[in-house]
Amino acid sequence: MYKCCSNPQITYLAPVNINIDERTIGSVDVWRCAACMKEFCEEKTLGIDSISDIVGMPRIEDDEKWAVIVSKLQKGKDKWKLVKLKETGMIKFETADEKLIDLKIQDYKIVDDFHSSFLVLDHIHHAVEI
Repeated sequence: MYKCCSNPQITYLAPVNINIDERTIGSVDVWRCAACMKEFCEEKTLGIDSISDIVGMPRIEDDEKWAVIVSKLQKGKDKWKLVKLKETGMIKFETADEKLIDLKIQDYKIVDDFHSSFLVLDHIHHAVEI
């Protein structure tokens, strides 16, 4: 199991609610290690009670940030997805119909006509309207 530091002390930090038309459709739960201050995120979609295949907190590299990709092509719960973004480059993004597409990243943001993104830690304790 992944450990962020030699003495992990993971505590719940805050939610970031994901809204459509002022109605919450999901959230990102943000956790933080009290020892090393590294943040971890979990995607929660209302009405979906699936068990994660990850035991413990998901790994994120030092050069990545937690973000939500929003698709203008999808509706409802399929409109957003929690991801890890690097500062620049490309990310393989799986659409709701299970197709892999390449999205360009610039300054930790998706640059695309049909997709956008926001950094999770910029919206702690807030609802984000998508």
